[in-house]
Amino acid sequence: MIIGIDIGGTKCAVVAADDQGNMGRVIRFPTTNVHDTLAAIFAAVHDLRPDGQQTFGIACGGPLDAKAGVVLSPPNLPDWDRIAICQLLQERFGGRAYLMNDANACALAEWQFGAGKGTRNMAFLTHGTGMGGGLILNGALYEGSSGDAGELGHVRLAENGPVGYHKAGSFEGFCSGGGIAQLAAGRLPGMDKPSAKDVAEAADRGVPEALTIMTESGRYLGRALAILIDIINPEVIALGSIYTRSGHLLEQAMRAELAREALPSALAVCRIVPAALGENTGCMSAIAVAAYRAKER
Repeated sequence: MIIGIDIGGTKCAVVAADDQGNMGRVIRFPTTNVHDTLAAIFAAVHDLRPDGQQTFGIACGGPLDAKAGVVLSPPNLPDWDRIAICQLLQERFGGRAYLMNDANACALAEWQFGAGKGTRNMAFLTHGTGMGGGLILNGALYEGSSGDAGELGHVRLAENGPVGYHKAGSFEGFCSGGGIAQLAAGRLPGMDKPSAKDVAEAADRGVPEALTIMTESGRYLGRALAILIDIINPEVIALGSIYTRSGHLLEQAMRAELAREALPSALAVCRIVPAALGENTGCMSAIAVAAYRAKER
């Protein structure tokens, strides 16, 4: 039996699955303070009737000490200071528990169940409020020496520009939801502080300023993906939230930049696609962590 736990800044989900990763009952609830949220997680696990031999997979935003199973004060989870979530679950319910940052967990889910199924080399980029990433290389998750592999959002693409990852001109700065909002500040008629969603909706209406902003973001998206393609030569790059909703606004500029920057032979074998799991991404990422770690044992 697998029990997946997706811990987010505003909501959590606890889900049961069989050993093949087929999703069963899901229990969802809002994220509140750390004490009440942990209590809700434990109550949900109890309701799913663990058998003492279950494998827990936990997907959570970082920073984490994934090897130790400890949550280390993520910015979207106030007061989650050194919460030993794996130990707490194992003491209460038995079995084994594994923790992983949400970007790596999503990469596993898209590889095992979604857009990258059947590949040996792929990358997943969250492309949401931030720009986290995960890498599957030679048929395995690549985590790096300190667990920080895949953080392409930190790469600087220009000397100056919107700030992401505390770095001006970074990939996250130009292409994440937060970065697009910075690009748009003061540039859209009648909007002082538009969100990325506002920009995309205005671009869909044909507002020239919004189309210019999305084209700029698309160009930097292509530039960053060219770096990724040249370095790891993937079969698939799966992109999350913004690309799944608004890829049509980014595509032309992204493709033009890829054609200029990427190795033609590597670009030719790489499919750039929307992430496939949609609303089930959080649950499936937690399930994927458990399924993957269980196979490693």
